[in-house]
Amino acid sequence: MKVFDRIKNLFNSQNRKKRSAQSVIPFRLNFLLWIVAILLLALAARLFYLQVLNGTAYKAEVKRSDTSIQTNNVQRGMIYDAQGKVMVGNQTHQAITYTKGSNVTTAELYKIANRLGRYVTVTNKNSRLTDRNEEDYYLADKGRLDSILKHVKTSSDDSEDDKYNRALDYLNSHPDAWHLTSQQKNNARIYAAMSGAYSLSTTYIKETGVTADELAAVGEHLSEMPGVKIGTAWTRNYPQGKDIQSLTGTVSTTGLPSDQVNSLLSQGYSRNDSVGQSYLEKEYQATLAGSKSQTEVTTKNNSVTKEVMKYPGKKGDNLVLTINSKFQNRVQEILKNNYSAAGNAYSTGVYAVVMNPHTGAVLAMAGIDRDPATGKETPDEIGAINHPITMGSVVKGATIMGALMDGVITPTNNTLVDQPIKVAGTSSKGSWFNHGGSANMALDAPTALEVSSNSYMMQLAMKEGGMKYSPNAQITLKPSIFAKERGYFNMFGLGVKTGIDLPGETAGYLGPSTQEHIGSALDLAYGNYDGYTTIQLAQYMSTIANGGYRMRPYVVQSIRGTKKNGQLGKVAYTTQPQVQATIPASKADFDLVRHGLYLVTHGTSPYVTAKSLGTVKPSVSGKTGTAETFYKKHPTATISFAGYSPSNDPQVVVALAIPGSTNENGGANINMAKQIFEAYWKMVQSPKGFTDGE
Repeated sequence: MKVFDRIKNLFNSQNRKKRSAQSVIPFRLNFLLWIVAILLLALAARLFYLQVLNGTAYKAEVKRSDTSIQTNNVQRGMIYDAQGKVMVGNQTHQAITYTKGSNVTTAELYKIANRLGRYVTVTNKNSRLTDRNEEDYYLADKGRLDSILKHVKTSSDDSEDDKYNRALDYLNSHPDAWHLTSQQKNNARIYAAMSGAYSLSTTYIKETGVTADELAAVGEHLSEMPGVKIGTAWTRNYPQGKDIQSLTGTVSTTGLPSDQVNSLLSQGYSRNDSVGQSYLEKEYQATLAGSKSQTEVTTKNNSVTKEVMKYPGKKGDNLVLTINSKFQNRVQEILKNNYSAAGNAYSTGVYAVVMNPHTGAVLAMAGIDRDPATGKETPDEIGAINHPITMGSVVKGATIMGALMDGVITPTNNTLVDQPIKVAGTSSKGSWFNHGGSANMALDAPTALEVSSNSYMMQLAMKEGGMKYSPNAQITLKPSIFAKERGYFNMFGLGVKTGIDLPGETAGYLGPSTQEHIGSALDLAYGNYDGYTTIQLAQYMSTIANGGYRMRPYVVQSIRGTKKNGQLGKVAYTTQPQVQATIPASKADFDLVRHGLYLVTHGTSPYVTAKSLGTVKPSVSGKTGTAETFYKKHPTATISFAGYSPSNDPQVVVALAIPGSTNENGGANINMAKQIFEAYWKMVQSPKGFTDGE
């Protein structure tokens, strides 16, 4: 029985195990099936959401691509002289460029800059590195930015910009806490150039001085630096000499000038674009710059998939100047060769303008700036429009014209006695040949110009102010006399901007005009008070030479395109002579003054001031000038000249001034004028067909 029971129990135990196993297996299987069913349900729901509810939107997203316009620089327009010779041209260089992607991050820029920095050396000459550039590069590394922010108080309300600005403040206030190695500074220059570019615009990383090794290294690794390319750049060259730079101006080489950044950015320029930064290059920036090329770039997933040229760009238009470059260089040479004869130890420069009196076209504009402390001389053509100078007696033609228009003298009644002028409270003032009164003489207006009588001019001023002169009497002039004298001077261009097509022109200098300074109204009459520019002197003499038309001076004759062969192309614009004012004076008035200017160079008086110019052919008429000045308590003088030739049919006007001379009797001004006239008739215009005489 016991054996039977044991066998029975054994079978019962096995049956229980089978039932237990059979019950566990379905449970696990059912659990797994439920999980699979739930996942399938979720997948079905997701597919329903994607394909049924939002299928159209996602299909569009898959097909979507970004299309943007990429811009590239073009060659800058050139500057030619009146004979078609290149004065300012372009020299081609191989360059390293960068085109900024549409979605490039700071981290990506940082990575590209560091990689490019391995192969290219960028100096301050290529790209100016500022403190802010260094800081931006330093913080472009996220690890360094996070490290700096640990030292800065921030709050959850702070934006990323707020945090970044606080990091900048920390770097500024803790300069010893960070620094860049020379290699990092090189990379920082590259990073600054890349950061300053607009999206899909091309900027230069290094446009000059790229070595063959740099080109080879960059070329081998272009695939590692998205946006970096080997391209072409242009810099200015000066086939006729670099002296002309002080007239044509310069082009920035390290991006937009700091004082024009905001205005130029608003016009669509990139921070690293080269632009004209002075004079003609600046005044005609839009003309010379041309228009950038435009390429339609299609990107997908931040990768460029297609590029289509939409606009090839247009080279900048060219400027053709009124200036003859060969003659310009000769005038500059004449000033340089004769300058020391003026006694220039305290002189601040010498300036000359040659002008067509009938059109206002500037044929030459030369100048030298001199530092009396060091004696250093530098070309300064533009000084002719922005350096006011007390010119002296050269303005006396305008003084007499003013008196004629005012009616205090007439072409038939204009004789006065040259005598020292002495009014109460002032020292005696007289002509250079008659300070003591030993050479008193009756002078008519032409003779007063011939001998350069100061007394005659002062008496005209008193007459215009309603004062009857008697020795030692009280001066009864009123301050309004200043306005009257200056009004007549202004008619001829003295003391007002001429309107020349160059930036930076000044109107000159006006001395005080109160009753306290009333005695200076007499000095004003003979050119020893206010200051004028050399271009004003040329405009004034041109107005007398052409019979009363004040012409606006200009240096740009025309704007022209470029032919396919690179030569000057179609004329886009031509400057037309512009009459700014017509002098309300009679022909008899002008004839009287022009006769006096002729006597200055051809007169027979022992006091004639420019006799040596009488030998120039064709004949010259004009006026010399001497003004008493000082340089740091040292007595000096301005010596000047303005005149025209031929006397009876003016074709050219020459005006020049040498401030700070210590040898006023050395004839430097007359010698300069003589040589300039001779150079004009040799280099610019033939003297054939012109006769001598008035």
